[in-house]
Amino acid sequence: MEKIRIHVRVGLVFCLVAWIGATAGCTSQPSVGKEPPPVVPVSPAIKTPPATNRSNFPKIVALGDSLTAGYGLTIDQAFPAQLQKKLDEKGFAYEVVNAGVSGDTSAGGVSRLEWSLEGNVRYVIVELGGNDGLRGLPVAELKRNLAIIIEKAQKKGITVILTGMEAPPNYGPDYIKEFHNVYGDLARQYKTPFVPFFLEGVAGKTELNQEDGIHPNPAGVAIVTQNVWSVLEPTLKKD
Repeated sequence: MEKIRIHVRVGLVFCLVAWIGATAGCTSQPSVGKEPPPVVPVSPAIKTPPATNRSNFPKIVALGDSLTAGYGLTIDQAFPAQLQKKLDEKGFAYEVVNAGVSGDTSAGGVSRLEWSLEGNVRYVIVELGGNDGLRGLPVAELKRNLAIIIEKAQKKGITVILTGMEAPPNYGPDYIKEFHNVYGDLARQYKTPFVPFFLEGVAGKTELNQEDGIHPNPAGVAIVTQNVWSVLEPTLKKD
């Protein structure tokens, strides 16, 4: 049954593996009256309340590839921004940092981990591995890189949210199964909150993806955000 479930999921993600190669107000003038105004001190202009200043909030870093970076979307439509919106709506004082780089592999995630985790980072959402799978990189290498990321984050007292990805079908059933098992094995080993498949409910659905059939559109991002939120929310604290 496990093999059947894996092959079904691989079928869903087959159309999205090509994504790996993809890298990637005005100020109003005061109105003029018909008659000249009396000489009185000028009142300050009415200002729109500024956006919430989150610079002092603890941080949630979204470390990933183009699915995190928001390929084909505006900044506000990308997964990290949508997660920020949900946090704000629920009254959680965190700042979400978009640390997604299109085309990145798990090794790339390791190479930029130190500066990605600078500052008051409380959580890191790890969404990496899709590019490793497309390139047929050794599963042992993927597992080692993800383990390094998890271990370094946990040593800093950062909670890791690990999200799973699937390999393309052209490398054979053994590779697919080993790749699939990496994420669950690491989640159990390091006791991390776990999203089994980042694109659950989105992969393979035309209406939820952009024209390339690969990257989620805003409707798809909403589902991805909920996938992560359902795992992240129970671990959050209202500071």
